[in-house]
Amino acid sequence: MCEANAYIRSGQQEELILENVDRIIPVGDGLLLEDIFGHRKHIKARIQELSLVDHKIYLEKLED
Repeated sequence: MCEANAYIRSGQQEELILENVDRIIPVGDGLLLEDIFGHRKHIKARIQELSLVDHKIYLEKLED
Protein backbone atom coordinates (compact mmCIF):
# COMPACT_ATOMS: atom_id res chain seq x y z
CA MET A 1 0.00 0.00 0.00
CA CYS A 2 1.20 3.51 -0.69
CA GLU A 3 -1.13 5.60 1.44
CA ALA A 4 0.25 8.22 3.78
CA ASN A 5 -0.81 9.87 7.01
CA ALA A 6 -1.42 13.63 6.96
CA TYR A 7 -0.09 15.85 9.74
CA ILE A 8 -0.28 19.54 10.58
CA ARG A 9 3.22 20.64 11.49
CA SER A 10 3.69 23.54 13.90
CA GLY A 11 7.32 24.03 14.86
CA GLN A 12 8.49 20.64 16.15
CA GLN A 13 4.93 19.45 16.89
CA GLU A 14 3.00 17.14 14.55
CA GLU A 15 -0.76 16.66 14.84
CA LEU A 16 -2.30 13.73 12.96
CA ILE A 17 -5.15 14.94 10.74
CA LEU A 18 -6.09 11.85 8.71
CA GLU A 19 -4.66 8.34 8.28
CA ASN A 20 -4.43 6.30 5.08
CA VAL A 21 -4.73 9.31 2.78
CA ASP A 22 -5.17 8.22 -0.81
CA ARG A 23 -6.04 11.53 -2.52
CA ILE A 24 -5.35 15.22 -1.98
CA ILE A 25 -7.54 17.56 -4.01
CA PRO A 26 -6.82 21.31 -4.07
CA VAL A 27 -9.93 23.41 -3.46
CA GLY A 28 -10.29 27.18 -3.47
CA ASP A 29 -9.45 27.75 0.17
CA GLY A 30 -7.37 24.69 1.05
CA LEU A 31 -7.17 20.94 0.53
CA LEU A 32 -9.63 18.08 0.50
CA LEU A 33 -8.07 14.91 1.90
CA GLU A 34 -9.65 11.52 1.16
CA ASP A 35 -8.66 8.22 2.76
CA ILE A 36 -8.87 4.71 1.31
CA PHE A 37 -12.31 4.23 2.91
CA GLY A 38 -13.81 7.32 1.24
CA HIS A 39 -13.77 9.51 4.36
CA ARG A 40 -13.06 13.13 3.49
CA LYS A 41 -11.69 16.04 5.45
CA HIS A 42 -11.44 19.64 4.25
CA ILE A 43 -8.68 21.71 5.79
CA LYS A 44 -7.43 25.24 5.16
CA ALA A 45 -3.79 24.32 4.65
CA ARG A 46 -1.06 23.99 2.08
CA ILE A 47 1.37 21.14 1.52
CA GLN A 48 4.63 21.83 3.33
CA GLU A 49 6.43 18.55 2.59
CA LEU A 50 5.79 15.06 1.23
CA SER A 51 7.88 12.26 2.70
CA LEU A 52 6.81 9.37 0.52
CA VAL A 53 9.32 6.84 1.86
CA ASP A 54 8.01 7.53 5.39
CA HIS A 55 4.37 7.71 4.14
CA LYS A 56 3.87 11.17 5.67
CA ILE A 57 2.25 14.33 4.36
CA TYR A 58 3.14 17.51 6.24
CA LEU A 59 0.69 20.40 5.99
CA GLU A 60 0.92 24.01 7.10
CA LYS A 61 -2.34 25.48 8.38
CA LEU A 62 -3.46 28.68 6.67
CA GLU A 63 -4.88 31.64 8.57
CA ASP A 64 -8.64 32.18 8.32
